[in-house]
Amino acid sequence: MAESLPEHDRILQEIESTDTACVGPTLRSVYDDQPNAHQRFMEKLDACIRNHDREIEKMCNFHHQGFVDAITELLKVRADAEKLKVQVTDTNRRLQDAGKEVIAQTEEIIRCRVQQRNITTVVEKLQLCLPVLEMYSKLKEQMNVKRYYSALKTMEQLENLYLPRVSQYRFCQIMIENLPKLREEIKEISMSDLKDFLESIRKHSDRIGETAMKQAQQQKTFSTALQKQNNLNYGRNMHLGRSRILESKNEITLKRTFEDDDEHEEEVLTAQDLVDFSPVYRCLHIYSVLGDGEIFENYYRKQRRKQARLVLQPQSSMHETVEGYRRYFSQIVGFFVVEDHILHVTQGLVTRTYTDELWNMALSKIIAVLRTHSSYCSDPDLVLELKNLIVVFADTLQGYGFPVNRLFDLLFEIRDQYNETLLKKWSGLFRDIFEADNYSPIPVANEEEYKIVISKFPFQDPELDKQSFPKKLPMSQSVPQIYIQVKEFIYASLKFSESLHRSSTEIDDMLRKSTNLLLTRTLSSCLQNLIKKPHIGLTELVQIIINTTHLEQACKYLEDFISNITNISQVSVHTARLYGLSTFKDARHAAEGEIYTKLNQKIDEFIQIADYDWTMSESDGRASGYLMDLINFLRSTFQVFTHLPNNNNDHAAMSGKVAQTACMSACQHLSTSLMQMLLDSELKQISMGAIQQFNLDVIQCELFASSEPVPGFQGDTLQLAFIDLRQLLDLFMVWDWSTYLADYGQATSKYLRVNPSTALTLLEK
Repeated sequence: MAESLPEHDRILQEIESTDTACVGPTLRSVYDDQPNAHQRFMEKLDACIRNHDREIEKMCNFHHQGFVDAITELLKVRADAEKLKVQVTDTNRRLQDAGKEVIAQTEEIIRCRVQQRNITTVVEKLQLCLPVLEMYSKLKEQMNVKRYYSALKTMEQLENLYLPRVSQYRFCQIMIENLPKLREEIKEISMSDLKDFLESIRKHSDRIGETAMKQAQQQKTFSTALQKQNNLNYGRNMHLGRSRILESKNEITLKRTFEDDDEHEEEVLTAQDLVDFSPVYRCLHIYSVLGDGEIFENYYRKQRRKQARLVLQPQSSMHETVEGYRRYFSQIVGFFVVEDHILHVTQGLVTRTYTDELWNMALSKIIAVLRTHSSYCSDPDLVLELKNLIVVFADTLQGYGFPVNRLFDLLFEIRDQYNETLLKKWSGLFRDIFEADNYSPIPVANEEEYKIVISKFPFQDPELDKQSFPKKLPMSQSVPQIYIQVKEFIYASLKFSESLHRSSTEIDDMLRKSTNLLLTRTLSSCLQNLIKKPHIGLTELVQIIINTTHLEQACKYLEDFISNITNISQVSVHTARLYGLSTFKDARHAAEGEIYTKLNQKIDEFIQIADYDWTMSESDGRASGYLMDLINFLRSTFQVFTHLPNNNNDHAAMSGKVAQTACMSACQHLSTSLMQMLLDSELKQISMGAIQQFNLDVIQCELFASSEPVPGFQGDTLQLAFIDLRQLLDLFMVWDWSTYLADYGQATSKYLRVNPSTALTLLEK
């Protein structure tokens, strides 16, 4: 009991001093103690309460008199407080009335200051927005005047510098939304301009190419004139006195050439003058700024490749006129001039690799087209014009850095075709000359006419020079004409060799090969055809032999002519020779063979008109008329052979051989024909009178042979042509069969050439 009392005092002390939130644990300890602790605690609590009440009462009793005094004082102040309240209320009313105007003015000041602050804010914001609006206005103006590249730069400044400052405003969002649309619009417009540009250069490519080719020709003319001037200056020191006048003339000519070039340069426009390249520059810059440079490059190259294919496609009738080729080359040159310009003024739009690839593709197509279309050209003048165009075309593009070796290789192929067309043309010229020739020696009445002839043809004959006028040259009119045409052919062939960048040796070789083709193929073929023509008689054939001899002699002058043109000595190991010797020799052999053939044909014609009466009792006592006519024809014919050239030993031997061979061939053919007439199977019976008449005819043939119609036969060589007939006729005329049979088979037999079967056949008749 005694122990629990201090514990209760501690609990009461904690309750008084502890926060009410912590009273719970303290009160719980009361119930956790000994039994009846709660009762005892309540008792202790009541005692504590009574003590506190007593203390409160004491305190109140101690302060009661002061409270009474305070109430008394408040009652005294009450009246004064009411007076003061009335005064304060009145003062407040007066003060309120007096402050209404101040309040109104103050409110006005506040309102003005708010407006001022708002204005200041607006000005600050406007100052911040004005540059944006100015830049956007500038952008619109640039769009209107089509300064799209500047507009893109303005957009870039708006996006990176100005718009972020005012991004909180709605108009800024509208601008931000419009900028991508404007970019797309610029791309579309620039692409449209590019398409117009591509169409423009497609239309103007021929003019651009023509301009470039003219400039290349002018440059070449200028270089050539300058080279001539340098050569002239070089030769001035060596031939100063003699060449002053010539030098002056050349300087004047050179000056005129330069002046003409200046005039042409003023008139000729460049590619930049003909085509406005600004769209492609602008489009390239725009796409580069927008980050689509690669897309633009691919599109441009793709479109240009398409245009290249169109340019390289020739017209079907291009080969018919020079203008067709010129337009074709001009378009191609114009195309690559534009590409070269784009290559040098832009960075990366086209590259050297791209242009080289495009050129190689175009070059293969060009070569194929030229091979095809040039094969249709039959006019050498057109082929020559084509060659000149190809040279200008190649020189022009070579000046722009494009390789053109394959074009010059192609020119060698075209040169062969050019030679073929020349050969065809000269074949017609030769035919016309041969048709117009009278195949008689050229008459010259005086010295002037003689000089005219020898100025055209290198004829030399000392014996003929000693003769007085009028006189005749041994060749016919076709010889100098053929010689002139051969020289013209060489000139025509030389025209193609010019400007091919080949050495003099190569040009000399080309000229000689072309001339050899003319002689060995064209002229030889014309001569062979001429010899075979039916209207060419023996006289004409003899003249042809004479003509070919003189043409053969003139070949050495043609070689000198070519050497003078090319300045290549004939002693050079690389110099080819002309094959005129074999050409004209073959023609002579053919003419000689034709002489033999025609003589035999003429003999056959006379034989066919023979009209023997094989049953006559006795002969007419004279030779048959047809045979006398035949012998007279042969005499006159062989007299023609005296006109064959014999101005030297070789020609004399040649002419004698031709005449002898022709005469021997004619006599042998005549003998054979007469023998066949006797042995004709249709002839059944022959009288002795007919044999006698036939013998008279053979005697005339033997007399003709013994009269030496052609000089040069030894002994009775020509008469041996009739020995078979003579022995056969003698056998029947003297009827010496016993001798024939006795001596048959012996080398000393009188009738050694009589064949038994022939004799038996005639005996049966």
